[in-house]
Amino acid sequence: MIWFYEATGSIRDFMELGGNVLWGIMFVLFLMWTLILERLWYFYRVYPAHKRAVVGEWEARADTTSWFAKRIREGLVSEASLALKQNIGLIKSLIAICPLLGLLGTVTGMIAVFDVMTFSGGGNARAMAGGVSMATVPTMAGMVAALSGVYFGTWLEHKAQTETEQLEDLLQHH
Repeated sequence: MIWFYEATGSIRDFMELGGNVLWGIMFVLFLMWTLILERLWYFYRVYPAHKRAVVGEWEARADTTSWFAKRIREGLVSEASLALKQNIGLIKSLIAICPLLGLLGTVTGMIAVFDVMTFSGGGNARAMAGGVSMATVPTMAGMVAALSGVYFGTWLEHKAQTETEQLEDLLQHH
């Protein structure tokens, strides 16, 4: 249990070092990873049963060659594609927001540095150190948060496209 107190103390110290913008970055990061994990759960736990149901519905049709049947096939593939791509745009938007929040932290940190310079003059480096850390830590945190999601955002988008194409191939005329 001691490790828990040490971990929370370290997180608290880090959050104080970077200023209030880090709380926004942390919120966006948790939301982004919640959505990424939800998509992974959908792809590997929910979608296989949905795909079997769609293929079963298509195979149960007697007519698969008429114009009407082709529109039904397009509708089935489209509905599956929408379900596969759900939240991926939001994930990619959150990835793009993280560096912007880091830049916001840079601006607020530099404002803190200028405030210190106004009151104490430009020669007191120790007084400016807090503002400098408030300027650099959020930038680093925003970039790390974005980089942690870039691979998965791209992979999820590719996986959704691949699964849609595979479903189209499974729904053949018979």
